[in-house]
Amino acid sequence: MSAQVFDSRRCELGEGPLWHPLRKQLFWFDITSRRLLSQSDGEALEWPMDEMTSAAGWVSHDTLMLVGETGFYHFDLTTGKSERIADLERDQTGTRSNDGRADPFGGYWVSTMGKSAEARAGGIYRYYKGEVRPLFPAITIPNAISFSPDGTTAYFADTASSHVMRQRLGAKDGWPVGDPELFIDLSKERISPDGAVVDSKGHFWNAQWGAYRIAEYDQDGKYVSSVSLPAANTSCPAFGGPNLTDLFCTSAMQGINKEQRLKNPLHGQTFVTSGHAIGQAEHQVHL
Repeated sequence: MSAQVFDSRRCELGEGPLWHPLRKQLFWFDITSRRLLSQSDGEALEWPMDEMTSAAGWVSHDTLMLVGETGFYHFDLTTGKSERIADLERDQTGTRSNDGRADPFGGYWVSTMGKSAEARAGGIYRYYKGEVRPLFPAITIPNAISFSPDGTTAYFADTASSHVMRQRLGAKDGWPVGDPELFIDLSKERISPDGAVVDSKGHFWNAQWGAYRIAEYDQDGKYVSSVSLPAANTSCPAFGGPNLTDLFCTSAMQGINKEQRLKNPLHGQTFVTSGHAIGQAEHQVHL
């Protein structure tokens, strides 16, 4: 089934889609334009952010955890008010948050990167029970944070190197055990892995920057299929909908020149396609 436009608002840098399982509602970000976007019963919703904000997890029916340039925030959807709960590279003015997702243990993994994608300026952190701990340093564009259905494995990528990594997790609390290993090497194909999500049978669905697609890989990292999208810079997928069979994907106008933007107004919009797989419900963040 081909992808359809879910939301026609064009994002300079669309990212971080989250399907809230209690509200049955999709949230996503336009990072550089500093806004949180959503829809409810066909109504377009938007909240301005005080800083570039890129990732979210759900805490309760009416509250989210948001991650921005300098910290983790508790965000009230009914009032639009936020409260800082932890710092994130607060003293590093040259970086911002990027990709993120809640893990099966109630923690939250998030990446940072240089605002101009400076080499090895980013890293991946985990928030867990009030503690923020660095996990993997010196990554240029960390993306694709996602987790296997059985909670034993985390995935992440460096878009700049075209490598997707696999990390074993401890059964008790979800902290990494051992070193990450290479899961998928896309460098020979010159494919840039961006955001990703894992479905209910453990397949890895990866938005690929510049490739007009989301690609599916099995548990061994072997290519299975792809879903074509009408925008070049697909940035991150998310499963949602009533039965978790809808596959949403954000995209970006960033990197698209003026002539291309005029020629294809779909760049930067948010899309949905259905019937490819059944997703996992997003995990709740425990503050």
